[in-house]
Amino acid sequence: MSASRRAFLQASGALVVSGFLPLENSVSQTATGGKPPLVPGELDSWIAVLPDGRVQAFFGKMDMGQCLDVAIAQIVADELDVAVERVEVVMGDSGTSCNQGGASGSLGVSHGARPLRHAAAEARRLLVERASRTLQVPEKDLTVESGTVMGQGKSVSYSDLLGAKHFNHPVEWNKVTGNMMDIRVQAKPKAPTEYKVVGKPVARRDVAWKVYGTGEFITDVRVPGMLHARVIRPPRAACKVRGIDESSVKGIPGVRVVRERDFVAVLAPREWDAVRAAQALKVDWHALEEAFPEMGALHQHIRGAKPVKREEPVRRGDVAAAFKAPGLRIVEAQYEWPFQSHASMGPACAVAEVRAEGCTVWTGSQKPHYVRDGVAALLGLPQEKVRAIWVTGPGSYGRNDAGDAALDAAYLSRVAGRPVRVQGMRADGTAWDPKGPACVLSARAALDASGRVIAHEFVAKGFSRQHIATNESKVADSLLGQALGVPAKPTWIFGVPAESYGFANRLGAWETIAPLVENCSPLRTGHLRDPVGPELHFASESFIDELALAAGEDPVAFRLKYLTNPRHAAVVRAAAERAGWEARALPLRRGRGRGISFAERNGTSVAAVAEVEVDRASGRIWARRFVVAHDCGLIVNPRGLRQTIEGNVVQGLSRTLFEEVRFDRGSVLSVDWASYPILEMRDAPEAIDTVLIDRPELAPTGAGEPTMRVVPAAVANALYDATGVRLRRAPLTPERVKAALAAAG
Repeated sequence: MSASRRAFLQASGALVVSGFLPLENSVSQTATGGKPPLVPGELDSWIAVLPDGRVQAFFGKMDMGQCLDVAIAQIVADELDVAVERVEVVMGDSGTSCNQGGASGSLGVSHGARPLRHAAAEARRLLVERASRTLQVPEKDLTVESGTVMGQGKSVSYSDLLGAKHFNHPVEWNKVTGNMMDIRVQAKPKAPTEYKVVGKPVARRDVAWKVYGTGEFITDVRVPGMLHARVIRPPRAACKVRGIDESSVKGIPGVRVVRERDFVAVLAPREWDAVRAAQALKVDWHALEEAFPEMGALHQHIRGAKPVKREEPVRRGDVAAAFKAPGLRIVEAQYEWPFQSHASMGPACAVAEVRAEGCTVWTGSQKPHYVRDGVAALLGLPQEKVRAIWVTGPGSYGRNDAGDAALDAAYLSRVAGRPVRVQGMRADGTAWDPKGPACVLSARAALDASGRVIAHEFVAKGFSRQHIATNESKVADSLLGQALGVPAKPTWIFGVPAESYGFANRLGAWETIAPLVENCSPLRTGHLRDPVGPELHFASESFIDELALAAGEDPVAFRLKYLTNPRHAAVVRAAAERAGWEARALPLRRGRGRGISFAERNGTSVAAVAEVEVDRASGRIWARRFVVAHDCGLIVNPRGLRQTIEGNVVQGLSRTLFEEVRFDRGSVLSVDWASYPILEMRDAPEAIDTVLIDRPELAPTGAGEPTMRVVPAAVANALYDATGVRLRRAPLTPERVKAALAAAG
């Protein structure tokens, strides 16, 4: 059988051909009548009513499988009084939406929906006003149903009122770009009592096309005349290129080698030829011999490193004096968290086409507007000459390798003078994506004779969670930029736990230390889902359990005794009640146990109870059941919210039980699923039970990340209840559990 790969795919029906309309013909331009410029101060930048009556909402964020697009559609549908099925959310495209900051901080509904709600309310006001003139009926006598304005036996549709034209209506913009962008309008949004769609469990829109393969992923994007590229990462951190032997790829058709300073890539018309060339090209790398400490000494390195920056966000009372009081019992503990990888389902991909008039880049980044900014800075173009289009990628939840791929593709397209598709390999994604920071977390408390906590101190020390920034807008924050000689400019930041324990004397502090390698490091740190939330609360909520034990109190009762925020106490009670919590101060040590954990994140309160089984022979922990109580204010879509919470639990379990970046003195050794294992189906919970506390009187807060931070401590506390063994180092692998059990006899 002799057939080309393309012919085989055509014959099998498996060939996927993707195409994108140029901006002037895109869906946002279907209405006529001179659309105003794409600026936040124009209503048409947010809402369009099409000639067929459909509504388009232009959203400057994107959805990562959390039903965010559906939630936005529900909000717009309610404000406009149209069917939610008639609302299309056009998102993640710098050519059709304003820069609302991309996916960031679980702010999609709490902040991202605000301008869309206001725009939809204003659009309805204008349309009803116009209908009043058209029908000659007072506005007070008009009602709207399914996009039709009715009154006194007369009716007219939104589409007829607008007549295939744009609103051309200015709105007041708060002059803020990013997450806090908002507009003010004359219309008043509806009260929660008027909602008809918000609060309903509307199904996701992305399941069918992902299951049946009828939609497009970033890896499916093709542009005529496109070249395929592979970027060749160095074998170790901070490598310099001393030379390249291009004769090593001479026999591979159409291959071109690109080298600029320490950036090396190969281009070819066929992807397999680019892969072969990347494997065959001989590069003379000069590397630091011992860039990293021994992996086993990582946390000792953190303990001994000089802090670059320290902050004390929590200060109450006189902690130092409180610890010196006589007759106190001092409880101390330290916890350790490793580097963790995004480990997206696949490595990053991007396509870029640089032309004389500008550049278009297709990206899987969760912040496409910032990709636009980064590409513009890289190419020396005005931002308005670059368009970044988000296409669903293999993963996200922070700053993964997607931003690097986008800048690589744009750079190589300019060099080649043709469109370029950059696709990483598995090892590129796992070894070279930004990592969640390793850290050591220290806690101590003083208890008086009655067991009451008199003083509490918590100090987090680790690598900054922003060695590279949260987005790709600056070339210095990319591997390409650093290989070209642009030095990284870290932001020194970590964090402290978020809760409301009312201990009289408190100190919460964090310290950051210098990165192991300044530039071109596979251990550069950046935002992973819920940046530093899991590690902080793994330590803080494990320590709360240790304090409850020292005080001789039940862990739930102990938390309720000290929590000062009623919403915090409410989720703890709700989770405990749903789980059928039985109060006890000492562990049962019967191989089965339950543990509780609580945290807040940006106004959202979450408590979780984990029920685990521990196999003493293998050391395996199975978190058989999770109960999560969740309060994020107004619930827009309970179905999507439950699914988002379930995703948090599963990914949080994976990070708790399995995930740890392995490395030697110069390179990352976690390069595939064997060397960086994640949770598999057999380790998933048998049941995830959610208790949703709806507070329609309160504005909605985030759900994309809060549950992530309560998972590790809930499991660790349940492990202690099941075995009497306390593990203070994550992940809680079978090997560590077995070793701890053996040490405990």
